[in-house]
Amino acid sequence: MILSFLSHLKTQPIWVLILFAFGSIPVLKTLFSVLNWVYVNFLRPAKNLKKYGSWAVITGPTDGIGKAFAFQLARKGLNLVLVGRNPDKLKDVSDSIRTKYGNTQVKNVVVDFAGDLDEGVGRIKEAIDGLDVGVLINNVGVSYPYARYFHEVDEQLLNNLIKVNVEGTTKVTHAVLPVMIKKKKGAIVNIGSGAAIVIPSDPLYAVYAATKAY
Repeated sequence: MILSFLSHLKTQPIWVLILFAFGSIPVLKTLFSVLNWVYVNFLRPAKNLKKYGSWAVITGPTDGIGKAFAFQLARKGLNLVLVGRNPDKLKDVSDSIRTKYGNTQVKNVVVDFAGDLDEGVGRIKEAIDGLDVGVLINNVGVSYPYARYFHEVDEQLLNNLIKVNVEGTTKVTHAVLPVMIKKKKGAIVNIGSGAAIVIPSDPLYAVYAATKAY
């Protein structure tokens, strides 16, 4: 079938061939994007994260994705700086990691991202001083307690969404990045949300979607 198509194509005038060539460009680009996505997500070899540094900083590490990152990075042999607002939960996670991965060093830093952020970031800077930090996972975040129209979002929730999801991520990155720049290597992962990509503007969660798009 392909040979028949190519033979038929050869009999066409030059202007048809030119149009065919231009028309093939978006098809090839789409095909390349799909193949690249498959390679990146399923075929590409895993990176050796320890080559970036021996320590990782994780915000929001006591539940869900952040907790999973903490255990996975410990399994990879990285030491951890865990940053969260609940000291009891931080202790539970750090104790579990030490029990499972005995050689992993863990530092806990208590920071309420909805509170005095500058003071909290200062504690992070003190904790990482002198450490070979190579990985930063910006996972901390807040959302709506339930779906709301924009005009129903109260002032406190509005401030928390912007302060935690936008300002918190920005200031933690600003605090950790100089360590990576100094040694010219590092990896930063910002946890977004399908609310900012899959569903445009995510109705009834508009401010949350906007902050996660950031």
